[in-house]
Parts: sequence; C-alpha cells; structure tokens
Amino acid sequence: MSLLEINHIKKSFDGVEVLKDISLKVNEGEVLAIIGPSGSGKSTLLRCATDLEIPDGGEIHYKGRFGLVFQNFNLFPHFSVMKNITDAPLKVQKRGKEEVLKEARALLKKMGLEDKENAYPYQLSGGQQQRVSIARALAMNPQILFFDEPTSALDPELTGEILKVIKDLASENMTMVIVTHEMNFAKHVADHIIFMDKGVIAEQGTPEEVFSSDNTRMKEFLGKLSKEQ
Repeated sequence: MSLLEINHIKKSFDGVEVLKDISLKVNEGEVLAIIGPSGSGKSTLLRCATDLEIPDGGEIHYKGRFGLVFQNFNLFPHFSVMKNITDAPLKVQKRGKEEVLKEARALLKKMGLEDKENAYPYQLSGGQQQRVSIARALAMNPQILFFDEPTSALDPELTGEILKVIKDLASENMTMVIVTHEMNFAKHVADHIIFMDKGVIAEQGTPEEVFSSDNTRMKEFLGKLSKEQ
C-alpha cells in the first residue's frame, strides 16, 4: 500500500523552475533516499511533500500522518527535552498526559537519552539534539517519517549516532523518506533511491541499479564525491 503519492509537481522561485514535473510513490515499510548535488531540488521536494512549501502545480496524496526531522534540529530552546517531545501530542493531538509521558520516556530510552528528560537543548551535543528531534517526530505516531539531511549539521563522530538510529528504524519497517548526502548509508539502508539533478529525477531504482547506472550525470556526481572524500 502506498502511503505517499506525488504526481507531476512543479515549483519555481523568482521565475527559476526548481522542480520540474516530479512524480514518485512511497510504499508502506519502504525507505526512499533522495540524493543529488546541491541545488538539485532535493530539499524543495521534501518541503513540498511536508506542506512547508506549496507546489505551483501537481498533486500530493497521503495516507496517514507524517513526521519531519530537520537538519538543524529545530528544538524549542526554552523547553526541556521532555516538553519538546510531549508538547505537540498533548496540545495538538489532545492525547492523555499519562500515555504521552509513558511513550516519551520509552522513546528517550530507545534513543539512549533516558537520563536527559529534564535537560535543555543547549546542554546537549548535536547528536543528542538530533536524537531528541527524532523522538519528537516519532511521538506523533507518524505513518511516514521525513528526514532533511539529518547529519549535515553534525561532525563525523556524531553522524554515526544518527545513522544508527535511522538504520534501527528501518529494521522496524518504519516508512521513511531521507534526503541525504551519505552515499554508503543510502546504499545500505534504502529500498529505493532517487537521484535528482537540475529539478528532475535523473535516475531512480534500487541501490544496486542507481549506483551501477551508466547515467553520465550520476557517474560525475559519484566521482566528484569520491574525490572530496
């Protein structure tokens, strides 16, 4: 069953077409990785899919709720870790306090942060803040979880923490859409990969198909990445 269908969406900024007729589908339990160079439209696609931007054309259809994990954490600095996680389930979903607190503590334990519920974001490392962000998104019980370059604000040592959390979620069949620049991660965790370039889907398929593609632009992108690393 597909949880997300995007049909022929377009988006322009100041007359520049950033997304050009993009269509895709995400099935339940699937991990979709979106890769590509800076300026290719990856983050704009994700922002359109999560209602942060309104497409100029096309349609987006959901089954169920979605959650979003930002690259820069976006935690409320004046809220404790626990309040960051529980605020939306209590105020937006109007769920019972006891149930929400119990679930939040279980999520913190899952993230290895059970001793941080009374801490504030400034007291946490970047990796810990991102794990709180993931717990906050999961507390809304989403059917699909979006990640916008979840490791881009982290140093290499902390990046591994977050990638492990996402791998664990994938092993639990969490449906996810991940904009990422971590190629090895995409190769080993994603079921389906989309390579974007200049506002279009230039290549897509299984990790094996995409990373062995004869697509010239894909080869250039991977070659440039390997030189940078």
